[in-house]
Amino acid sequence: MFTKTLAAVTLGALGMTAAAPTREARDVYVPPVLYPHAGTVWFSGQKHNVTWDNSNPPKSISNGAFILLRTGTFETPVVLAHGFDLRAGRVEVTVPEVITGNFSIVLFGDSGNWSDDFLINGVDF
Repeated sequence: MFTKTLAAVTLGALGMTAAAPTREARDVYVPPVLYPHAGTVWFSGQKHNVTWDNSNPPKSISNGAFILLRTGTFETPVVLAHGFDLRAGRVEVTVPEVITGNFSIVLFGDSGNWSDDFLINGVDF
């Protein structure tokens, strides 16, 4: 700590500043999920298009996209889709075999956002 302070004081006395490392500016893209929405019912094994508003994407999207299944406040390890282009506005997924319950999907790219809760009719124990 003393060394950093001494270096800053010395540079300041000489009229110099230590340059901070520059980082490339990144756009954060958080497109709202349109489907599934509240009131949606999926059944295990079906195929559905997860859709989102892609009307205003940034010029550059820095991360790969993927969709996870979420229950309550927890993301499950269930990956519904990955490696798709966020600019597409939709991707087809297959509804996994899960216990019947309320879920949401999490759309990841530069940021994560999730859909409304919806019902998946899956397996019952």
